[in-house]
Amino acid sequence: MNQFFRQIEKKTGVSMEEIFALANAIQHADFTNEKQVRKIVRRVSQLANKPITKELEDQIVKSIIQNGHSLDLSSIQRMLG
Repeated sequence: MNQFFRQIEKKTGVSMEEIFALANAIQHADFTNEKQVRKIVRRVSQLANKPITKELEDQIVKSIIQNGHSLDLSSIQRMLG
């Protein structure tokens, strides 16, 4: 299993600790709390190495808060483009 994680780290440049921490944050987040949602969106943007404008961040956060329930990484990635 460690070899699997090392391959992911090598391919993405993101440590598994960071990925697990983000997954944990997403799992326990209150998606009606703008501050928490904004923090997660910024973190995904950083980990994906896809900088976003303030306007796009606002749109993503607004969309997530309006939905108000759980979110997965692929949804955020699609929003980032």
